[in-house]
Amino acid sequence: MFEVRDKPQMVERALLIGVYFNKFDEEESGSLLVELEELTRTLEIGVIDSVLVKALKTHAKYLTGTGKAQELIDYAKALDCDCIIFDNELSPAQQRAWERDSGLCVIDRQEVILDIFSMRAQTKEASLQVQLAKMQYSLPRLARMWAHLDRQGGGAGGGGGGAGAARGEGEKQIEVDRRMARKRIDRVKAELEVVRQQRKTQRKERMRVPLPLASIVGYTNAGKSSLLNKVTESSVLAEDKLFATLDTTTRKVELADGQQLLLTDTVGFIRNLPHRLVESFKATLEESVIADFLVHVLDASEPKVSKFYETTMDVLTELEISDKPMVVVLNKIDLVDDPVRLNELRTLFPGAVMISIKSGEGMEELLDRLNGMIINRVVHLRLRLPQARMDLASLIHREGKTLSTEYDGNDVLIDCVIPKRFEAKVAEYTDHDPKAFD
Repeated sequence: MFEVRDKPQMVERALLIGVYFNKFDEEESGSLLVELEELTRTLEIGVIDSVLVKALKTHAKYLTGTGKAQELIDYAKALDCDCIIFDNELSPAQQRAWERDSGLCVIDRQEVILDIFSMRAQTKEASLQVQLAKMQYSLPRLARMWAHLDRQGGGAGGGGGGAGAARGEGEKQIEVDRRMARKRIDRVKAELEVVRQQRKTQRKERMRVPLPLASIVGYTNAGKSSLLNKVTESSVLAEDKLFATLDTTTRKVELADGQQLLLTDTVGFIRNLPHRLVESFKATLEESVIADFLVHVLDASEPKVSKFYETTMDVLTELEISDKPMVVVLNKIDLVDDPVRLNELRTLFPGAVMISIKSGEGMEELLDRLNGMIINRVVHLRLRLPQARMDLASLIHREGKTLSTEYDGNDVLIDCVIPKRFEAKVAEYTDHDPKAFD
């Protein structure tokens, strides 16, 4: 599989095609085609036109009927397009048929998403995951790659011409390529397993000081990375593009009661996400699997916000974590001016926190909600520590939050909030006299 990004001279002008087979699917197919346009522009490919096609049934050769296929090919050529991109998943045979008869580059939604992922992957883990998904996608399409890259076998060269003739048009070479591809897949799987073990070791190190973990999930471009930046005052890449984040990023935030929380940003989900990507990215999404709770971010200004919510929940169900405690966050509320729509959103997502990362609206309520999700992990104590136990004062300062400090003779009076796991260490110094803190 070649990356369209690497061959811009081939893919400067694209015609997008979406095929649907049931009249009730027309609206959804139209919405997906609009999304495909945004995905395509993310690869910096010019979209000349988009065509929504209704077919009576699925045709094995072209997906559409022969007549409609020729009509679309003629239209693409009339527009001087050099690429046709289908929103539907094409079989390898259908892809080859379209390329052969049109003489144009023909790809589908899966290949577009794979190329975006390849372009955005930064860490070794993400790169390996993308490599694996691409090779698994490409394996049944080797014949197409062969023809496109003009790698057919020729003569053996120098003496032994019979061997070259026996190889013919490269049939045996395709089998060689397939074996090589399978070996590469096995090798990448092995490398990925090493990286996963390294991540597991890092996670064990982190869990020695077991801080609560929340994983930010949601549809792509909903504002997950921006939320992480806002809450933790960090600078994770946050762009107004699909799949701006492919690598897991974890940051620490201190809440109002002194409790510390780890927040993890994850790759965004999308409708019709290739199943192989869900599989190959399970290592990245492991942070969601082990999280204490999820923060599900939605774009309140998106008309199909309910559908995007369902898409994310479907992926979470596949990961077997849809029943985890969850805080639903409606972002970009500043873009919703219609009070009727606001009431609809409140009805659709009861209990959701409405925020605007841009204006800061609702952020305090969100932090309170995050605090409430882990409130049972901390305890509010009033302590009377002898000066000989200043090591405990340091522990409180490091692991919790000191609300006030006073001195009474040789004792230090500390009003604090600490994780419950440290309560036993300081229990004997609990001061039950409230007057001591007046």
